[in-house]
Amino acid sequence: MMVMKMPTRRMVMTGMAAAVGVAAPPARSAVLPGAARAFPKGFLWGTATAAHQVEGNNWNSDWWLLETVPRTIIKEPSGTACDHYRLYPQDIARIAALGLGSYRFSVEWARIEPAPGQYDRAVLDHYRDMLSACRQHGLHTVVTLHHFTSPLWFAVQGGFENADAIGAFTRYAEAVVQHCGDLIDTLCTFNEANLSFMDFVPLPVLEPMLDAAQVATKSPHWRSFLFDDVAISKPIVRQCHVSARRAIKAIRPKLPVGLTLAMSDVQDAPGAPGAGAAERSRRYDVWLEGARDDDFVGVQNYTRERIGTAGPIAPPAGSLLTQLNQEYYPAGLAGAVRYAAHMTARPILVTENGIGIDDDRVRARYISEALGGLHKCIADGIDVRGYWHWSAMDNFEWLFGYGPKFGLMAVDRETQVRTAKPSADVLSAIAKANAIIA
Repeated sequence: MMVMKMPTRRMVMTGMAAAVGVAAPPARSAVLPGAARAFPKGFLWGTATAAHQVEGNNWNSDWWLLETVPRTIIKEPSGTACDHYRLYPQDIARIAALGLGSYRFSVEWARIEPAPGQYDRAVLDHYRDMLSACRQHGLHTVVTLHHFTSPLWFAVQGGFENADAIGAFTRYAEAVVQHCGDLIDTLCTFNEANLSFMDFVPLPVLEPMLDAAQVATKSPHWRSFLFDDVAISKPIVRQCHVSARRAIKAIRPKLPVGLTLAMSDVQDAPGAPGAGAAERSRRYDVWLEGARDDDFVGVQNYTRERIGTAGPIAPPAGSLLTQLNQEYYPAGLAGAVRYAAHMTARPILVTENGIGIDDDRVRARYISEALGGLHKCIADGIDVRGYWHWSAMDNFEWLFGYGPKFGLMAVDRETQVRTAKPSADVLSAIAKANAIIA
């Protein structure tokens, strides 16, 4: 039986302090046993969502097509999702009521530009209204331009395997920032720019679905971000990021711009010294080296991976596994943050961290333990500016449909009623105190 793993769902102090609108952390100080572990003044506490996963009815996107073609491997269609496109006012109010100071969400390219060069003013106004709602509740806004999904017309043209993507993505970024940029506090061009499902799902399993998408669109060039040829697409994605960043800065020079990366804590397996370090370098270095020119790097971590002489090995016997067959390993966050900081010397934003599991007591423990490791990173002098928990609510988790539960809030998909989980109270208490008390 095939087991699919999906690891996402991914020191400059004073000199970069203004880059993300948060004060630089104080110098390292001792933390006494039993004392509250305080975070720096101005540290951002938040939660995150992605448009396709929560908004619903994103029918003009490449993923909607993949959900509905014959021989799809996606467990179920996204449908109305969490109806966040309509219910965002109450969701934003709930996030603020938890004492969180920031909301990270993505805007949907397929809605904003339904046809090449045609930007929907009503949709741009909708996202402006979302940003205004965040401001009204005192939330720092973090906007992601591309969170895995693209317009159908873009996929038909070859997606990010087509060099024309650079101009198309840059124009889209300009449209968003021109219309909404005054209400955006931090901007991420791409979510987990380095991720590809091709690394985790065998091509023979994927091919029937991808072939069906080409047939449905009558395009042999049809490509989707998570299923394309990374040797061709990822260099183009990096060029898209640089071009968009340049265009954004021309419009709003002080707007902090970066991207986020899926980063497991990649370690040497027992008896394989250096194997993990080599794999970690292969996966991440080209992205982290490029991030040295950004205002920040977004780190997204969920677990660790141990690399043996023949590749990744299974979690230790008896390990607690998540709904995505990942090892429960909250210490992985600190490992990923340390590597990103070492490689980039940029401020770090933990733009995603969480766990897909039904037992919310485990989620609560995961949050506390992961943040304990993050606090130690800060105490050791690493410039970490904020933490966004994935996710605000249980939502559509790509290949796995609505099975995995990552949310601080449960969602009744029949009534769309949200119910805060005990883990939300745990993160709320930490955020309000700006410290880990226990």
